[in-house]
Amino acid sequence: MAISPDEPLEQPIVFVIDDDDSVRRSLERLLRSVDLDVETFASAQEFLRKPMPDRPSCVVLDLRLPGPSGLELQESLIRAGHDVPIVFISGHADVPSSVRAIKAGAVDFLQKPFSDQALLDIIHGALRRHREARRDRAEVAGIRVRFDTLTPRERDVLRLVIQGRLNKQIAGDLGISEKTVKFHRGRVMEKTQAGSVAELVRQADRLGLRPRD
Repeated sequence: MAISPDEPLEQPIVFVIDDDDSVRRSLERLLRSVDLDVETFASAQEFLRKPMPDRPSCVVLDLRLPGPSGLELQESLIRAGHDVPIVFISGHADVPSSVRAIKAGAVDFLQKPFSDQALLDIIHGALRRHREARRDRAEVAGIRVRFDTLTPRERDVLRLVIQGRLNKQIAGDLGISEKTVKFHRGRVMEKTQAGSVAELVRQADRLGLRPRD
């Protein structure tokens, strides 16, 4: 499923995938009653034909479907790199299937019939975590873009700054003047938009850059 750039960024949506029309209608009414956007599908193939929206989402997925099963759809989404949270529902669940789904990252596995409130609580929690994960990825992507603007010399200075080296020590390590170090250090702080060395270290850590002695 491709990312569609024209969708709202933060309004969440829930996808219900179940081959039972009455279940789809019931869940759609329930989710719309708490002001959630909902789209329903009768099969995995029908769902996969729709572009994945760029917004917080959750999939409520029946285990048994015509064509690819719920577990096979879960595997397809994982292979495609989609981290959308999945809540499995089933009237014919077995322990091996539920264990397999949970081990593959499913949020929960509900046996039909289940209470409306139980499902809503799970979905709201899943949407909250997905929203937080999206924001976290966006923050890291922004940091990476800023760090990518650094010149090789600025990267050398950055590496030593996050080690806690003083300007005089950095100058000696790199064979440049302390004045030049101060210039490059200022450029690093400006380009990364870090308000302090502590913030610079935090940003570097988010990118997996570790101080090396």
